[in-house]
Parts: sequence; C-alpha cells; structure tokens
Amino acid sequence: MTSAADTAPAARQPKRDRTHYLYIAVIIAVAAGIAVGLAAPDFAVGLKPIGTGFVALIKMMISPIIFCTIVLGIGSVRKAAKVGAVGGIALGYFMVMSLVALGIGLVVGNILEPGTGLAVTDAVKDAGHAQIDSEAKDTTEFLLGIIPTTIVSAFTNESVLQTLLIALLAGFALQGMGSAGQPILRGIEHIQRLVFRILAMVMWAAPIGAFGAIAAVTGSAGLEALKSLAVLMLGFYVTCFLFVFIVLGALLRAISGLNIFSLFKYLGREFLLILSTSSSESALPRLIAKMEHLGVSKPVVGITVPTGYSFNLDGTMIYMTMASLFIADAMGTPMSIGEQIPLLLFLLVASKGAAGVTGAGLATLAGGLQSHKPAMVDGIGLIVGIDRFMSEARALTNFAGNAVATVLIGTWTKEIDKDRVHQVLAGSLPFDEKTLLDDHHGGPAEDPAEAGVAEQGGEKELAKA
Repeated sequence: MTSAADTAPAARQPKRDRTHYLYIAVIIAVAAGIAVGLAAPDFAVGLKPIGTGFVALIKMMISPIIFCTIVLGIGSVRKAAKVGAVGGIALGYFMVMSLVALGIGLVVGNILEPGTGLAVTDAVKDAGHAQIDSEAKDTTEFLLGIIPTTIVSAFTNESVLQTLLIALLAGFALQGMGSAGQPILRGIEHIQRLVFRILAMVMWAAPIGAFGAIAAVTGSAGLEALKSLAVLMLGFYVTCFLFVFIVLGALLRAISGLNIFSLFKYLGREFLLILSTSSSESALPRLIAKMEHLGVSKPVVGITVPTGYSFNLDGTMIYMTMASLFIADAMGTPMSIGEQIPLLLFLLVASKGAAGVTGAGLATLAGGLQSHKPAMVDGIGLIVGIDRFMSEARALTNFAGNAVATVLIGTWTKEIDKDRVHQVLAGSLPFDEKTLLDDHHGGPAEDPAEAGVAEQGGEKELAKA
C-alpha cells in the first residue's frame, strides 16, 4: 500500500517536467525557424509542409473532441431549455462583440490611414485576384452546408458546425433516453479520454511543427515586406492588444471578477502553440479541456467554444476593418463613413463560418470585397506579403475572445464553479498535461466527491451548478 502511494506521485512529476521542457523546446524552435527563414529563405519555404502536417494532426482530433464534449455536456443536463439558453446567450454575445471589434478597427483605421502613398501595380492586382476562392459560398449555401451528408461525414468534412449539429442531436437524444442512455454516455466518456490521450501524444511534435511553420512564414515574406507595410501591421497588433486587454479585460473583471492576466497565464501554453502555428484551431482541443478543468460546466464549454470558433472571430473582424480601409486608401479611393459601415456589416456576415486556419481571414476578405466592392480586390495583393504575420495576431485575438466568452457565459448562466476557478488560477489544482482531463480517481481534495457524482450518469457538472 505504501509503495503504491509513493510511486504514484513519482510517476506524475517527471511527466509534468517533460511537458514543461516541451514548450521550452517550442520557443527555441520558433527562434530557430525565424533565423533559418532570414538566412536561407528558399530552403525555409520548403519546410512549410512540416508546419502544415503538425496543424493537420491537431485538426484530425477536433471533431471527435467536440462531439464527445457536447454529448457528455448535454446528456448530463436534465432540462433541454438550459442548453438552449446557453446557446442563445452565446450567439447574442458573439454578435455584440463582433460589432465592438468592427467599431474599434474602424476608429483606429481612420486615424492611422496606413495605406496612403502606396501604389497598386499590375503584379499587386494579380496577387489580389489570386486570393479569391472560386468556391466561395453565399449565406444560403453556408447555412445549408451546416447539414452533413451523413452522420459519419460530419467527422470527415473538416466542418466544426457540422460536428456541432450532430453532437447536439445526439446529446438531446441521450438526454431524452434517461437512464437507458447512461451506458452510452459512459462509453463516450471513455472515448473522450482516449482522444485526449492521443492529443497529448501528438503535442510532442509541436517543436518540429513550430519550426517548419515559422521558417516558412519568415522565408516567404522576408524583411522588405515587413518594412513597407509596418504601419498597417503594427497598427493591427496594437488594436488587437487594446481590444483584448481593455475591452475583454474590463468585461472579465466586471462580470466574473477575474484578472485577465491570470486567465492568460493559465492558457500560456495554448497562446504559444497558436503563435508558433498561426492557427487558433491548433489550440481548440486544449481550450475545451482547460475550460472544463477551470470549473466551467460541460454544456457551456461544449456549446460556447466550438460555436465561438465560427461566430466569435474578434481578431478577424478587426483585421477586415483595417485591411479594407488600408486598401481603399492605397488605391486612392478612401471611403466615407457612409460607405465604410455597409461594407463592414457585409463582411461581418461573410466572415461567419471562417475557420481559424492560416489564410482564412485573407480569403474571406477577398471573397467579401469581390461580392460587395469588386474594384477593391485589386488592392488585396498589397497585404499578401504580411498576411501571415497578421494571421498570428488574428488567431491570438480570436482565441482570447473565445476563452473570455466561455468564462463570461458560464458566469451569466451560473454554470461555473467560482471556488475552483480561483484554485486553478492560483495553481492549487494544476492541469493534467498527461491526459488533458481531470482524473477522478484520487488527486485533488475534491476529486473523491466528484468521482461519486460522476458514477451517477455523468451528472458532475449539474451537481456543481
């Protein structure tokens, strides 16, 4: 008995240490990637598949994680109305924050006027038109595209919203089955643990993926692109910074009583992962796991996070605003406020459903301008060179917005364990990097009680509420 108790902590400690070294390796890999990109641009561009492959490994885990999380969350709630309330509050909040992000980008863009003085050459025009996706969907096609061809195809089409729809249907069905659905819920819980364990294994490739992604970005853009468009890029970064730490920070403090720096410190590894891959999707599975560990209930996490990745793209909103104003100024046709607002409201609708993948913002901007103001498409080529660097700020801002949204919606719906939140942010309840899930078989002081609740049909979160 004593030897087993002594060996268990000893087994956990090295694993935590190794994951700590893993993210130190990511930082070193990012620095090495930048150096290689500047020293040997052609060679660095050839490393792009390494970064793409790592992001693909993460993306293959997203659909099963979302499905398991939502089904377990809804299946453990007795009243379907509670799930509907969470979804309604989430969508309302996402729309308001998108408008706020557009407004901030509008103000800063009009103050900076970063595009003034640039020239649009034939080469720039060609580069701009090359960004237009010939398969771009209008609003009707987008809405119909949420419905998968089959239940299984929802997991293979790389559509978060299709997976979300199937998971909602399955969750409500299991909820209606009552006690007969409990064995299925327990089976899905085991599948969730398996998927998160696979994700933890995949994360060990993060340094290699980060090196390839950063090297390719640096090698393809180079210093000249950064110098010529520094005003737009720095203005965009500053705007995102102000939005996150002033707007979101004030909301988090006023509504949940939390310090945004404490929350971001808790999510530090996810921010580093996004910075190194330029993709907020790479951190989506870990955000789900960490928000549940933080103390937000499964239904809130399961609905808010996946939906937010399609509808709560604050960084993309700011980017589209500033990029549109930049292009208009560069082409010598600055827009009046009366012209800016309709264009930006159109882009607000066009952006919904844009994935958090590198380049999605540029493609959405190109498609939106092509539909609303075709003459401005010629100027998109001006920002192609620095879009990859701006993509990182977009992804970081989108991720921050969804993390804060999850806490806020959990607070509004009273589906958050505030005592646990303070314990987790203080470091008293560390996140398990080995499984990415809370182990309810011993561990923190409250785990035995939670384990007893979990055995009663997975209603742990309901008991907490």
